[in-house]
Amino acid sequence: MRERIRNFSIIAHVDHGKSTLADRILQMTKAVSEREMREQFLDSLELERERGITIKASAVRLFYESKAGETYVFNLIDTPGHVDFGYEVSRALAAVEGVLLVVDASQGVEAQTIANFYLALEHEHTIIPVINKIDLPGAQPLEVALEVEEVLGIPAEECIFASGKTGQGVDEILEAIVARIPAPRGAPENPTQALIFDSIYDAYQGVIPYVRVMDGRLRPGDLIRVWSTGKEFTVDKVGVFRPGALEPVAELGPGEVGWLTAAIREIGETQVGDTITLAQNPCSAPYPGFQPAKPVVFAGLYPTDTQDYNRLREALEKLKLNDAALFFEPETSEALGFGFRCGFLGLLHAEIVQERLEREFGLELISTAPSVIYRVRRTDGVEVEIHNPSELPSPDRVEAVYEPYVRLTVYTPEEYVGPIMQLLQEKRGRMHAMNYVGKRVELVYEVPFGEILYDFHDRLKSLSRGYASMDYEQIGYREGDLVKVSILVNEEPVDALAFIAHKEKAYSIAREIVDKLAEVIPRQQFAVPIQAAIGGKIIARATVKALRKDVLAKCYGGDVTRKKKLLERQKEGKKRLKAIGKVEVPQEAFLAVLSAGRD
Repeated sequence: MRERIRNFSIIAHVDHGKSTLADRILQMTKAVSEREMREQFLDSLELERERGITIKASAVRLFYESKAGETYVFNLIDTPGHVDFGYEVSRALAAVEGVLLVVDASQGVEAQTIANFYLALEHEHTIIPVINKIDLPGAQPLEVALEVEEVLGIPAEECIFASGKTGQGVDEILEAIVARIPAPRGAPENPTQALIFDSIYDAYQGVIPYVRVMDGRLRPGDLIRVWSTGKEFTVDKVGVFRPGALEPVAELGPGEVGWLTAAIREIGETQVGDTITLAQNPCSAPYPGFQPAKPVVFAGLYPTDTQDYNRLREALEKLKLNDAALFFEPETSEALGFGFRCGFLGLLHAEIVQERLEREFGLELISTAPSVIYRVRRTDGVEVEIHNPSELPSPDRVEAVYEPYVRLTVYTPEEYVGPIMQLLQEKRGRMHAMNYVGKRVELVYEVPFGEILYDFHDRLKSLSRGYASMDYEQIGYREGDLVKVSILVNEEPVDALAFIAHKEKAYSIAREIVDKLAEVIPRQQFAVPIQAAIGGKIIARATVKALRKDVLAKCYGGDVTRKKKLLERQKEGKKRLKAIGKVEVPQEAFLAVLSAGRD
């Protein structure tokens, strides 16, 4: 019965205890036996368990008997908290009617708490605030409840005090889900409309879309149509998510969350955010308001063995099914051969994708330094987007370069405001606002996105002893005094090492990179110059000294002309070697570029 279904998601700032609270909900609803129970039960990826963070939103169906004696079906979607995985949160919210907004009783309202709160408001969801970790020695649940009221405008008396670790307050949360979150709308007799909110690839069954049925029904044998492509498939099985398994059922009705198989072999035939309907009686329009993710960070991924190029393509296609925010297109590099230019939502996202490709698909990869998208107005008046620093035209053909800016919100205790403001000014940030929220300060700055890309989060955490948190949103492009710095190894430009920097910082970063490259590039039989150049002007240089063979070892005493002759011959040989010699650039060289500017 649709009136007995409750679809909800758990949202929070990173490390505020979403996954632990989900574990307790699984235990209280007896979905998992004590023998099967493990920590972070819904985090299925090995990487999630290792790092202790949620990367993928995961769904599960539970049965709950309320205190009134009625049985309810709960469809729970646990979401990530890190800013890079905000897209997973937006996908989960499209499939539910309400959310549990979890706030740490010792940390209070953080940057991502506010960002996720506004996401839930946009979807017009019911929000149940949960003050979690009340068992901690430093917990201040009442103060945090008042902070929730002050910052988010949710009355403090609506907050539920709980502990995901001990299970205290979890029964109250379950009753609040029944009482406060509305039953899903929709009717079984309406034309079928189902939203694809995720999908996985199975070697035997093909693509398995995860769907939320908005209207109508889905049954085995139905001929379905994918809205955007118009392709039709016959449904083989439909089912729901049980803890640790996909369980087949007879049908999926309105308001239900589940999966289907339909022998969908081509990976590109079902896009996340697309709508599934019946071919005979289609719905009038696709499900509205689902925005595709826009990648903001780009990096090149190349196989160390060029024979693995096709394997890398297949792996990226399969991963994109499970991670709709990933973007990729083929590209070539003189230094690294054939590979892919990949788009990510942030650096952690890029790191996770590379690690998943290496672990799940057994690939060995080289990653180039990530960069943001720049816009360039050429002297001929044409405006182009630059995804790769090596594409930036020479300075004489560039009229203006525009860089992406973000509105960065930092929450920090008062005592760390000074060092954090200094860091933001160093990153070319401009203050937009400074607000006092309880005992903490909210700093709002407008900063070039490229400046906070690499090390900003780490430095923010170390300056504030881990207490500060951040969130950002894109606010468009502004003109900047930017230049492309090319790196030349043995007088040959290595396109994969090129980077774009602000003119004032270009020299110091270039100096650091050439010095680091001189340390990691192996010595040859000849001296290898490493140079950084802006256009035709060399701004920094370091030299990898030649390996020197002692050709005079067999000479003892005698005429000096013989020694000179041997040295001249060695010199000629090195010159010839240099003319034909090719210097291999190791993976450490690309890591050197990544770490430049951090000190």
